Formats: sequence, C-alpha cells, structure tokens
Amino acid sequence: QVQLVESGGGLLQAGGSLRLSCAASGRTFSRYTMGWFRQAPGKEREFVAYISMSGGNTYYADSVKGRFTISRDNAKNTVYLQMNSLKPEDTAIYYCALRRLVVTTLAREYDYWGQGTQVTVSS
Repeated sequence: QVQLVESGGGLLQAGGSLRLSCAASGRTFSRYTMGWFRQAPGKEREFVAYISMSGGNTYYADSVKGRFTISRDNAKNTVYLQMNSLKPEDTAIYYCALRRLVVTTLAREYDYWGQGTQVTVSS
C-alpha cells in the first residue's frame, strides 16, 4: 500500500507562485509514474501534468503549459509541481497520483491518490 501526502497549497493573488509537494511512502518510488490532477468546484477532475519514472518524460495540459513545471526527487520519494503566473482559473484542489505503469493522462489509470491540497487564486 502506498500513501501520498500533498502539501504546499494556499491562498494567493493572481500572478503569484506556489510549489506543491507530494511525498510518497514506500521504497520503490522510482518505479512509478507520477501525475498531478486538479478539481475545481462543480467540475470534473482534470489532468495537469505527469512525469515518468526517471523524470525524463514530462507532459502538461495546454492550460498550464509554460507556467507549471513538474519534477521529482526519487531520493526523497517526492514529486513537485512548481506553479508560476497563477490565474484565478487555476483555483482547485490539487491531487497527486501514482501509477505503476507507463505515463498516461487518464485519471482512471492511476492506482493511488493523495488527499489533495487546496489552491485558491484571487483576482
């Protein structure tokens, strides 16, 4: 069983930056694809970014491309989401997720999920 714990959310003004972290339990973190998703009130959960096991392959939703950066530190069992130039439409609960197979943007394909961290961006 893997546990994921997100941190780093908060309330900030548009144009600001935040870095989210997601710490994973277990000893095989480097074998997992990691993803970030978000869910705004009244909307479905949507893909934000993923990173491959080695970190060599990353992919972003068009809505965040150029503003967000996903990275991982396998020695620390942690994945990060650096969010810059935040907009009010980025307001959501952000979830990290883990998959034991290759990268995908599909939420249903991920095996474990964190509890989420709230990000609120005011205009």
